[in-house]
Amino acid sequence: MKKVLFISSTGGHLKELLMLEKLFSKYNSYLITEKTYANLKLKEKWGKKMGFMLFGTKDHPLTYPFKLFINCFISLYYFIKFNPKYVVTTGTHTAGPICLLAKIFRRKVIYIETMANVNTKTITGKLLYLVADLFIVQWESMKKLYPKAVYAGFIF
Repeated sequence: MKKVLFISSTGGHLKELLMLEKLFSKYNSYLITEKTYANLKLKEKWGKKMGFMLFGTKDHPLTYPFKLFINCFISLYYFIKFNPKYVVTTGTHTAGPICLLAKIFRRKVIYIETMANVNTKTITGKLLYLVADLFIVQWESMKKLYPKAVYAGFIF
């Protein structure tokens, strides 16, 4: 069974990723998100198939760079531990390092641009558009910004 790593930051990106939960059981799946009080209940459901990154936000410019740096090492740990064939993400910064590792080790990256953006690119979208093997948008209008993207409609 193929190993698939599903990763996103907390909040809306995680909510979008969890809409793909039916796929989790079809593969040898592992879920990674940021460690917040609200996300701890996910560990009860996923157990050893769940991992956490440090919660970081650009709203805290003094601590964010350090947390992102530490998350790069945590990403390496999870990547080696799980050794996925595919990485599926809805973003944001939490997923960037693992997606880059996936490309370095010639694994497939599937990125789903958030439905929150209708006419503008996200920072993560701009970066991962360059490396994603499959780039999915949820608004047809986003195909103008990402011509190689696949329009798939809403995941909700």
